[in-house]
Amino acid sequence: MTTLRIGHGYDVHRVTDGRPLVLGGVGIPWDKGLLGHSDADVLTHAVMDALCGAARLGDIGRLFPDTDPQYKGISSLILLRDVRERLTERGYVVVNVDATVIAQAPKLSPYRERMEAALADVLGIPPDCVNVKATTEEKLGFTGDGSGIAAHAVALLERVEKPIE
Repeated sequence: MTTLRIGHGYDVHRVTDGRPLVLGGVGIPWDKGLLGHSDADVLTHAVMDALCGAARLGDIGRLFPDTDPQYKGISSLILLRDVRERLTERGYVVVNVDATVIAQAPKLSPYRERMEAALADVLGIPPDCVNVKATTEEKLGFTGDGSGIAAHAVALLERVEKPIE
């Protein structure tokens, strides 16, 4: 019997001075970064929450609380690897991930393929199974006025259970 599970993830972080901008594990040249306990990689956080939702693991706030000093400044790709290991332990494999980053600036299209490759590498799937898009909000809301960056993600998991003999 095959079981397919879909999950949705969302994350948002405030833009701030004095921090690097990391999205999908890729450093993006920009004069600002995102505020957060870890590296504040909003894209990877949304992907992790989508995966956790599909596998019924809760959310990343429960798995990696921002009150725990071991996660201070940590690369979100390390946390994504942990999520993937938890999925593997439960018999899940990632089928695909589709994500959208919502930011007025900077322009992200030159980094899209690198983000897809970095996420796919950690997830152990081909890069063509990860899709990253970027959009603005036409200067509307907190992402449109440049005070924050958000991301949505959906993920499909598959678990193959052993047939009853």
